Amino acid sequence: MKRFFLLMIRLWRQQLKLYFAAAIIGALIGIFILAPSYDYISSRERAANPVSSIEYVLRQVREMLTGKIAQNNLIVFYAEIGAMLGLLSLGLYTVLHNRLLRIEQLKMELDKDLPSIILQGEGPLLEFKSSLRWDMAESRINRALEGVVLKTLAGFLNSHQGGTLLIGVADDGEVVGLEKDYQTLKRPDQDGFEQTIMTLISTNLGADLCPFVHVLFHVIDDKDVCRLIVSPAARPVFLNQGNTPKFYVRTGGGTRDLNIQEALGYISGRWTHAK
Repeated sequence: MKRFFLLMIRLWRQQLKLYFAAAIIGALIGIFILAPSYDYISSRERAANPVSSIEYVLRQVREMLTGKIAQNNLIVFYAEIGAMLGLLSLGLYTVLHNRLLRIEQLKMELDKDLPSIILQGEGPLLEFKSSLRWDMAESRINRALEGVVLKTLAGFLNSHQGGTLLIGVADDGEVVGLEKDYQTLKRPDQDGFEQTIMTLISTNLGADLCPFVHVLFHVIDDKDVCRLIVSPAARPVFLNQGNTPKFYVRTGGGTRDLNIQEALGYISGRWTHAK
């Protein structure tokens, strides 16, 4: 557990460095662009300076760098304004960039029809599960199967490309449907199944990750299949198993957990580059 917290602290430090850099750049813009611009506008209103705006700003910056203009409260004020604008710009860019990536991935997935997806077979970006909680072999509810689904979702969320999970399809591609799973729910239909999936994600992985999982239903030969299109998460995703946080990634056609050293390296490369 201690090493887990050290891993998270390392990631937070990387994010703090990024936001600190954005604040510094914003403050410099405030000092060397906003403040001189304000002075220029004031001088033009007084008709005291006939030079162009560019010439005036460059002259002010030169005098500021050489110490001919004493620092005052206005410069500090514009530095603060610039820093806040820098942080705001970085935050907006991050949100919009991540949303655009998710939309693009979702559009690409929606262009594929389900039978063609099943014919691809399982791989790094695709996995089949016969059911969410109904044990086909023992003909009973088996909540351990929910953990298997969550493990796969965590692996896709942590990957660079995300992936697709089909529930109601056997490993060999046979469509078995969701009827048995429906019978285990208080609301035995598609809405109840989707609500159960989202509750599992929210409770075990984090409520903030629900928007990264898109739920669709298809009917093949009168059998329902749930299609989960998973986008790459904006943060590392851990799944608690036996009070131990596990970090899962997709490798080949399966999902495996990384040890601390592997997770540190993977997280550093995955989310540092994503920024």
